[in-house]
Amino acid sequence: MQQPSFEIIGPDVIDVWTWSLDATPSQLDGFAALLSAEELTRAARFVRERDRQRFIVGRGRLRSILGQYLGLSPQKVSFTYNDYGKPYVAFPGGTPLHFNLSHSADLAALAISDRYELGIDVEEIRFLKEDIAGRFFSRKECLTLRALPPEAYLDGFYRCWTRKEAFVKAHGEGLSLALDSFDVTFDWTSEPRLERLEGDPDAPFNWRILELETPATFAGAVVALTKGRPVGLRYRSDEDETPRAHRDLWDSLRAL
Repeated sequence: MQQPSFEIIGPDVIDVWTWSLDATPSQLDGFAALLSAEELTRAARFVRERDRQRFIVGRGRLRSILGQYLGLSPQKVSFTYNDYGKPYVAFPGGTPLHFNLSHSADLAALAISDRYELGIDVEEIRFLKEDIAGRFFSRKECLTLRALPPEAYLDGFYRCWTRKEAFVKAHGEGLSLALDSFDVTFDWTSEPRLERLEGDPDAPFNWRILELETPATFAGAVVALTKGRPVGLRYRSDEDETPRAHRDLWDSLRAL
């Protein structure tokens, strides 16, 4: 099998890339040149020019990063989709490379693994105009959120929301998975984890939730189906070729 130009990621880490979705005109042209005809058509459907440009930067950067792992030019990266529309790609020879992309405001975040189904979610923290938690969170999550001090409510809401969204994306069944059919922890006294998934008593052991490092005005999470294996996040960038490891619970477990 042809090896990717980057090292194999392996079972202990999930690679995370973040970047700005704002770009200069010349950068925008460069990213647009990487997109497929279908992606360019999708970009043209956006009413707002800023949204169109951010879509192009997001997809172009996604193709560029995946191409490095696959040993392919960005234009040759081909996406396959499951029955619920979740995309994935494969190394030459058929080994899957799992990835998930999220974006909010001007920030994009991409998680990649060559082992695990995963999901990522990043959200800009903004004041809430309605009771979103009451509509979508589980009963237990709502009770936990209401017990927080008023000054911690917004932070708690976004920690819960991003963990739930990342889990839905990792689970891979889209909107068919009800948001109140599972519980996640999000108070500061608990490690991030899945506590319950309706109909699957083994889910809390199989799934791992990791908090994403973000700018102060954002919240984020990564969820992976590791089947009990500890795993950490490894933050990657073009500027620093030395990965910056963020091991979360994994380091402490290895030291035991």
